[in-house]
Amino acid sequence: MKTSYDVVIVGGAVIGSAVAYFLKTNPDFTGSVLVVERDPTYRFASTSLSSSSIRLQFSNPINVRISQFGSAFIKDFARTMQVAGEAPPELNFHQGGYLFLADTGDGVRTLRENHEVQRACGADVVLWGQEELARAFPHLRVKDILLASYGRSGEGWFSNTGLMNGFKAKARALGAEYVADEVVAIGRDGARVTSVTLQSGATVQAGTIVNASGPRAALTARMAGLDVPVEPRKRTLFVFDCAATPEGSAMVNRGRLPLMIDPSGVFCRPEGRFFLSGAPPVEDPAVDWDDFEPRWEEFEDLIWPALATRSPAFEAIKVVNQWAGHYDFNTLDHNLIVGAHPEVGNFIYANGFSGHGLQQGPAAGRGVSELITYGGFRTLDLSEVGYERILQNRPFLEKAVI
Repeated sequence: MKTSYDVVIVGGAVIGSAVAYFLKTNPDFTGSVLVVERDPTYRFASTSLSSSSIRLQFSNPINVRISQFGSAFIKDFARTMQVAGEAPPELNFHQGGYLFLADTGDGVRTLRENHEVQRACGADVVLWGQEELARAFPHLRVKDILLASYGRSGEGWFSNTGLMNGFKAKARALGAEYVADEVVAIGRDGARVTSVTLQSGATVQAGTIVNASGPRAALTARMAGLDVPVEPRKRTLFVFDCAATPEGSAMVNRGRLPLMIDPSGVFCRPEGRFFLSGAPPVEDPAVDWDDFEPRWEEFEDLIWPALATRSPAFEAIKVVNQWAGHYDFNTLDHNLIVGAHPEVGNFIYANGFSGHGLQQGPAAGRGVSELITYGGFRTLDLSEVGYERILQNRPFLEKAVI
């Protein structure tokens, strides 16, 4: 490790490693990159503990286009991330699609409005009435459903650690350096950040600092005398077995079931021979950064009742695994924050993804690399999700938040 780098990235999971990759693959960037990761095992990283899926079904065009880029990038990941002498990093992208269900008038209006945005962006999403829904997925009880929105392509789930490790391996192969250490202080001289001090005692000069520290983003910002409205929120995921699995029963997509979002908020998708499920908690307070105790009661109280009501196939199910991870939750509007601080221009945020970090990582990494290299966005304009809206208390509206 040197004593000075053009870019220091705080956090080396999927967001930090995506930034490092896009910087090092850009021929117009010739600088040095250091990624500081406090836990190189990534055991408790939001990346590692996520449900690892991607969807195009958002209500804002920017979020749709971010995921369109992510979907295309994931499909071509093995070739793009190939490192000489190593096996291609296969992500096993299962394009099962997303299925949103609405049982109220407000829900129907939201799905229709969202669909107009999605179709205008070229997303392969269709709206179905009750009969079409029942025909496509005969295991479901649909008498209460007024409208469904189904993504026919470009949506699904994939390997979360595969995405992160692929970015990291390729970034390192291209010359980015990684160090297992923790940033404990950030030097600042007026309108510029100047250095990071590591727990090991080393001080590293930095031309630009990127905050990619996930749920700990506010801690990193405060070291620079700044702030960001991001806090850890706990989400518990359950893997369950089915006595009579409905996987393979769909009349679309070669029998594969989608990731279904029930009107209750409970979601469920296939996970190999099992199913993965979760639900928004009834109470959702900020938690300690080291609190990863699952909320065991959510399965019995929220998930199982909703799923058993929705399908007879989910009446006899048994939990086989569970874990809790953290959302890096943006308390202003539950959306990503990508951009420089307007008063400290060489401190760049890549935070607040609120559960969407994996699917938005490729576009966010590319966007941050463009800000550093060119001083502005060159491909997808992410200005609407910049830090200025935080200072102005101006939420970025996204209605399709899970």
